[in-house]
Amino acid sequence: MDYHDPKKKNGTIITKVVCAVCFLTFSFVWLYWFQADVLTIAQHVLSDGVTHYDRMLGATLITLVLFLLHLAVFAVTRLSRRTHALTYLPSMLGLAILSDIDVGVNLSSSLVHWLWLAPLILLLWCGAVWLARQVYPFEKEDKTPTGLFSQRVWLNLLQMALMMLFVPLAGNSNAVHHFRAHAEVALMKGDVDEVLKIGRKSQETDETLTMLRAYALARKGELGERLFEYPIVGKGENLLPSYSPLLILSPDTIWQFLGARPVIPMSAKSYYYCVEHDSLASSAVKDYVLCSYLLDKDLEGFATALPRYYDGIERETLPRYYREALELYEQPRKNPESEISDFEHSQGTYYRYYYYSTR
Repeated sequence: MDYHDPKKKNGTIITKVVCAVCFLTFSFVWLYWFQADVLTIAQHVLSDGVTHYDRMLGATLITLVLFLLHLAVFAVTRLSRRTHALTYLPSMLGLAILSDIDVGVNLSSSLVHWLWLAPLILLLWCGAVWLARQVYPFEKEDKTPTGLFSQRVWLNLLQMALMMLFVPLAGNSNAVHHFRAHAEVALMKGDVDEVLKIGRKSQETDETLTMLRAYALARKGELGERLFEYPIVGKGENLLPSYSPLLILSPDTIWQFLGARPVIPMSAKSYYYCVEHDSLASSAVKDYVLCSYLLDKDLEGFATALPRYYDGIERETLPRYYREALELYEQPRKNPESEISDFEHSQGTYYRYYYYSTR
């Protein structure tokens, strides 16, 4: 076999370039857009807040390190032709492990299963590499063109595609996990509008994400107007960071916004009473109080508290969900079916939350 044949050499170079472009593009995009917020929180936790993760620098450096790992693997295995893509498997495995970080639990325990899974995958990979090397002497050259449309290139692209699919499947792709991380990082940057865009069309949420959205809405003065546009998990207590723990955002961010941090553990109602009694409450507290009643479906408490904050205001000018709650309170025995004639089109109303939410 003539290894100096220009066409064959050109085919080898094209295969390597195509695989390299696929890996570099996928790794950078995955780290920069999908995994950046989780890595930001992971670095914050691991460094006790001393260092900060930069998404551009982090994605670039991690991609570069993983590509250098590929070069080292290639130097040892010398895999080329139809199996050159296999030299990227250790790098893809590293990317998968980075993608499986669960910042909601102890970081080391979230990765413990890789202690046996990673060696098993590498053992199988070593077997595949050995087999590929044994087949080399009997491998026939492509009879198709040696460019981008050669069989060699497409076989390598298929292997790259399978490995790229493995990364999200093996990683932590839980939507709420990423929504929460993104929301906290956005709030650290003061970008409340971004928080309200996160997962807007998804029905997946949890208590902490509900709290973060409520805080962002309160910052914009829209808590009573828009809270139930989003899926809700939790009760009135969960609007405060005492009951919905944060990952990276300091709870003081929310406490200071409301007026003061409690010095001892207390219920949400006791907290609101204390900050109002001591004249520490910010203007946002009134909406936190009223929305807490709405989350608890306590229409009696809501109707009693409303005049304290919106006395003398025309009903038509009240925030949307306060108007809807008043209508429910004034007609408590109304049939839910007559209130909600179309379940799908009732999305985002307080009526739907009150009658159908079981959370």
